Amino acid sequence: MNKFASFLWGTVLLAVPVTSFRWFPFLGEGTFVRPLALYPLALLLPLLLVQAFRKKIHLYWAGAFVALAVLILFIFTATSFGVMFDPLPLRGQTYFGRAIRALVTLLIGVAFFIAAVWMNKDENDLRFSARWIFAGICLDIFWSGLQAVTFYTDLLEKEMVTHWQLAFSMRELVRSNRISGLAFEPAWLAGQFATVFIPFLFASLLTNYRVTRLKWLEPVLLAFSLLVLLATYSRGGILVTIAAAGLTTLFLGRDMLRAIWNWFVGGFHARVLDVAIRAAILLAVVGFIAGAFLFLGQKEYFSRLWNINADSLNEYIVDINAGARGAYSVGAMAAFEQHPWSGVGLGASGFYIYENLPDWALTTLPEIARQLDPASRSYPNPKNLYVRLLAEIGLIGFFLFLAFQFHLLGDILDLSHRKELWARFAVTAGVFAWLAITFYNFTQDSLATPNIWLVPGILVGLSRPVRDENPAKLQI
Repeated sequence: MNKFASFLWGTVLLAVPVTSFRWFPFLGEGTFVRPLALYPLALLLPLLLVQAFRKKIHLYWAGAFVALAVLILFIFTATSFGVMFDPLPLRGQTYFGRAIRALVTLLIGVAFFIAAVWMNKDENDLRFSARWIFAGICLDIFWSGLQAVTFYTDLLEKEMVTHWQLAFSMRELVRSNRISGLAFEPAWLAGQFATVFIPFLFASLLTNYRVTRLKWLEPVLLAFSLLVLLATYSRGGILVTIAAAGLTTLFLGRDMLRAIWNWFVGGFHARVLDVAIRAAILLAVVGFIAGAFLFLGQKEYFSRLWNINADSLNEYIVDINAGARGAYSVGAMAAFEQHPWSGVGLGASGFYIYENLPDWALTTLPEIARQLDPASRSYPNPKNLYVRLLAEIGLIGFFLFLAFQFHLLGDILDLSHRKELWARFAVTAGVFAWLAITFYNFTQDSLATPNIWLVPGILVGLSRPVRDENPAKLQI
């Protein structure tokens, strides 16, 4: 049974790249967050609970579970209060329907978190999880490469590859030739790499820790991951990755930076060959940065960030194609202003968005005009998790969410007390992921996506007190 549980957990991690699996029962065509990993997860959690009930394993009760339970309890309370506000149905959507759907998505995300905690307790489990994550990266890189060949060569027909993709995904190939991998859209793929994949690869290089015997594997996977990230042209994903990498290096990689700097500077007083090697490395770094900048600048969607043609902040936001996101957030914040303490209930912010859109959004944004068309059946979302939480569970719920997030960070940093290389690797990956998730939540509003739950859960499981690690625990 333990081996089967390990296999299911590995399958969960392997399936993470597929975000919008087509074959889910009872879900309408408008539901795009459909993680394939939910299938093995649905088998794994009952198995663990049965094994624990039979005293075969001991499941760790993490302190983070308490903070999470308080948050969930308040969310249910705030959502029950939201019934009293009784918003009018919107395009066939009722308050009860949206609330139930939102609560289910929350429980899905929590299930990923709990499984990650229970399936990771020591270095062996960390290695096991990282290897399956790397396998998922390979699948994503392979499919992204297939898309790139389709977009930029004549070797594969786009229509044929689109049929292949529609066999498992809700989304056809992106028409703008942006790489989306196995995810629903390029931004989702970039979010996966920033919050789940790159943290482990970056930590491996920063700490010189390897999870396999192949010393070259992590550097090669990181190089391909960065290429895929650039090919998504996702501004949010790229900026999140740069910010998380920079801050993680600043906080945890100063010794490495100092050693690299001393090696680099010291070589200029040595042989001509040493000087040439350092000059070549410097040129390669500068060339990569310049090449990435030129590559991204080919897309007007990206180059608008620095080719400014606006006289005000609102005009700039519209000019860079972020106007609709900004408008939805403004509309959702109107719900927060009406009910600042308890919010309007989980999933209900969309009922307040259209009637509170800013005036500039009604005249300058074609996307908003399409959404306001009476024939449209779309239900709006804030596109920003923090705005959504403020609107739907109010200040109290928002601060409980922040308390849970900082509890996670505390558990991650607690692991640094172990003076072992694997623990340093785990802390580095955890801090990178925590920072990336913090930034990433400004660009997405889903609680069901595994991206924001998996790596924190793994780190919480690893941070358990040493006294809790005993042979009675689940062995992977």
